[in-house]
Parts: sequence; C-alpha cells; structure tokens
Amino acid sequence: MRAIIPVAGIGSRLRPHTYSVPKVLLNVAGKPIIGHILDHLVEDGITEATIIVGYLGSRIKEYIRSNYSLHVDYVEQEERHGLGQAIYSARETFGSAPILIILGDTIFEFVLSDLMESDYSAIGLKEVEDPRGFGVAALQDGFVKQLFEKPEHPPTNLAVVGLYYIKNPPLLNECLKQIIKSEIRTKGEFQLTDGLQLMIERGEKIKPFTVDGWYDCGSPETLLKTNQHLLEKKSTSRTIEGAVVLPPVYVSSTCQIANSVIGPYATIADRAIVEDSIVRNSIVGEEAKVQKALLENSIVGNNATVNGTYKRINIGDSSSIDFY
Repeated sequence: MRAIIPVAGIGSRLRPHTYSVPKVLLNVAGKPIIGHILDHLVEDGITEATIIVGYLGSRIKEYIRSNYSLHVDYVEQEERHGLGQAIYSARETFGSAPILIILGDTIFEFVLSDLMESDYSAIGLKEVEDPRGFGVAALQDGFVKQLFEKPEHPPTNLAVVGLYYIKNPPLLNECLKQIIKSEIRTKGEFQLTDGLQLMIERGEKIKPFTVDGWYDCGSPETLLKTNQHLLEKKSTSRTIEGAVVLPPVYVSSTCQIANSVIGPYATIADRAIVEDSIVRNSIVGEEAKVQKALLENSIVGNNATVNGTYKRINIGDSSSIDFY
C-alpha cells in the first residue's frame, strides 16, 4: 500500500516557529512530527509514500532522505487551495490499488494492517466535545452517510481525524476532478470531504473506524499536549550530574544540562543548552540556549536564546529574549 501525506501547509497557527521550519519538522518528544508518522508506517510494513510538499519543502525532503529508506515520490503543490486539491495533485503517483491518506500534522496510534483487510473504504473518526473545527461525519446503517467540513452546527460529535483508507482511488480522482473543475469550494477551498461525499453519492461505501489514539499538532497548545502523551509512552531515563530529572522527559544525549531541573513533560532537543533553570511541560529546540529561566507551557525554537526569569513563552527560531 502507498501512503499519501500532504505537508504543504504553512502552519500559520504555529507562528513564529513555522517562519523558518516547516510544521512537520517541529520537534515533539524528541523527534519531528513527520518522523513519528513515518516510523508508524515502517512498523506496519508500508514501504511507499507520496509526500505532497510546498512551503519549505526542501527541508522536509532532506530530513526524510537522511533518515528513512522508504521509496518516496515528492509532489510540489505550488498553489494551495485545500486538501482536496493537494490529493488530486498527487494522482499520478498512485494507480488503482488502495491508498492510505494521512494528514501531516497529526500523530496517530492505530494498527494500519487492520485497514488493509477491509472490504470497504474507511475513514478514521473520534468523538470530541466540540467538532466545529473539524470535518464531521454522520453515520447510517454502519456506513458514513454524509460528511461536513467544519460545520457551525455539527449534526454529530464524530470528528474526522485525518486518516483515510481509499479502496477505489480512480473514483476519488474523478470526484476531486469534478469539484475542482466545477469550482465547488467549502470554506473557500477544495475539500477532501467534498470529494469523499461525492464518492458516497456515486455508490462508494465508506466504513467508519474509531481512532482513540489521535494527537493534533496544529497549534502550540495541542503540540504541548501531544508532547505530554508521547513522553508518557516513550520517556527517556537519564542521570545527569548536577541536574534533577523528573520524568517523563526526553533529554537528547547531545544536549548540555547544568544546575537545572528538567521535567516533568519536558523535551530538550539535540545540542541544546540549559543552565540554572527549571523547564517543565515545555519543548526546547535544537541548539537553543536557556539560562536562569523558569519555563512552563513554553516552546523555544531552534537556535533561540532565553536568559532570565519568566514563566511562559513561545519564541521562534534564532531569537533572543533577556529578562532582568
């Protein structure tokens, strides 16, 4: 099976970090977001992928080529007019065999091989308190009856989590082509949900499946929550002379920690320096420097410097903040 992963977005909700780093390369629990996704694909035996790139796409290509042996086709999405257009732009990389579509800003826990045995196309769903910011599914007789894109008045609380198994890619291509040719837009964009809805209207049966392990990385708040969850599962254990480590944490073997308290729920990335500080529920990026600071619920970008006492910051790459 081939996985289709759209990662062309600019990640506006994660500014200032995404000014210099594509969203999917932001570090969470010691690894870029897309690294967690690709690890999952490899574990489930998927060896081919189409990566749809755009903004800072060369950085994404470099990371994947340096860390994975997957066979990857890259598609440039020069103009970004929605997820439906993104998937349609990749149509030449897959044929009639089933495909798996995974959104690049979500980390999931699901056995993908279970999908490969399905007789039908399938969409991952999760019950959420407020589904207005998601695609929403309405079900009937065990199948998806209708899909809505970020509805103001959701008919259900079943959010579409960004994991799709498509048994009939040629039909999906036809439906996406039709909505693009006919200028059918929702929320100003060509939506994948509209293409899937057209498939349903043409007779395609789509089964729902529940994805309880679904973690959004699209905003600073959700990125930190995902960091917490992953650290609980994959926390590293290190004894650092001159420091107190309160798990769960991820502390890179190449970082420098001195006279500090790290954790709980802290990620300290490669070659970062933390001195005379307390860092908890925060992510400190590569080669960042934190001195004499109290960080909580914070994200410090790559090569950024924080010097002084503060409680919460969201500082992008190559920036510097001093507090006296």
